Amino acid sequence: MSQPDDAAGQTDAPTESPPAAPVSETDLHLHTTASDGLLTPRALVEAAAERGLRTIAITDHDTTDGVAAAAAAAAERGSVTVIPGVELSTAPDPVECHMLGYFVDIAAPVLVGRLRELRLGRTDRGRAMVERLGTLGLPLRWERVEQLAGGSVGRPHIARAMVERGYVATVADAFEQYIGKGRPAYVDRPTLTPAESVELIHEAGGVAVVAHPLSPLIPDLDPFLRRLAAVGLDGLEVYYGDYTPAQVAELRAVARRHGLIATGGSDFHGMEVLPQYVLGGTSIPSSVVPALEEARARRHGSRT
Repeated sequence: MSQPDDAAGQTDAPTESPPAAPVSETDLHLHTTASDGLLTPRALVEAAAERGLRTIAITDHDTTDGVAAAAAAAAERGSVTVIPGVELSTAPDPVECHMLGYFVDIAAPVLVGRLRELRLGRTDRGRAMVERLGTLGLPLRWERVEQLAGGSVGRPHIARAMVERGYVATVADAFEQYIGKGRPAYVDRPTLTPAESVELIHEAGGVAVVAHPLSPLIPDLDPFLRRLAAVGLDGLEVYYGDYTPAQVAELRAVARRHGLIATGGSDFHGMEVLPQYVLGGTSIPSSVVPALEEARARRHGSRT
C-alpha cells in the first residue's frame, strides 16, 4: 500500500482505542500531527505509554518538528524512550522509496535546511493541486485547506476539504479519484534520490533504513539494495504493518544477504487514516534497537 506523505488534522488525544492489544514493546515507525498523523506528539507518547510500549521512534514525513515535543512528553512520563527520527520521501529509482533515519540530530544544519526546502516544495505542490482541482470543476479555498492543516499542508488536508464540499464521500475517495499518484489533480513533490537521503541521514548523525520495501513494491530489490549499500545503507524495514509471516521471512533473508539490520514498525498514523496499522501492533525483536545503536556508534562514535 502506498503511504500517506503529508500532514493531517491535529488531535490532542486518541479519539478511539486501537482494536487489538500491542504485541511489542517497541515501535519504530510512528507519525504525528507534524506530518500526516492524527495524534499530537504528546498524545502519541501518552497512547504508547498506556499500551505498554517502552521504545518508540517519531518518523514524520520530511520533518522532525514533532520530535522535541514527543521527547519532552516522554521525559515527563518516564516509561517511554523516544528515538529521534524522520521518514524521507525519495525520487523514483525505479519506484518511489521512503527512507527512515534513526538517531538523527534534529538540530543539524544540513538536515534542518534540506527539510525546510522540502516543506516549501510541499506548499507549492499543494497550491498547484488545488488549482488543478479548480480546473476540474472542484474549486477549493486555499485558506480552508491551510486551516485544516494547522501547519504544513499536505494531500490529506486537500482531501478533507473535498469531503467538506461534498465532492467525494471519504478521504480515500479523494485519493482514488483525484489526488493519488496518476490521478488528474496529482502533482509531484520535490524529493531526494535514495542515495542522497542515505547521505543526508548520515550527515545528521543517524542511521538509514529503507522503509516498507513491499509497499509500494520495489522491483529488483536486491540490486537496489546493493547500490544503496555502496553508500552506507544500514537497514531494511522487515517487520512492518500488515506484512505476512511469509513476507517477513523473505525480507529477513534479503536483509541478511546485504548485511542490513532488520528493523520494524507499525507505520501508525491514527485509526482514521490507516486502521490496519496498529500502535504497537507489529512484532519487533528486542534486538533491533541495540543493533541500531551499535550501527550508530560504529558510524558516528559514541553519543550521549
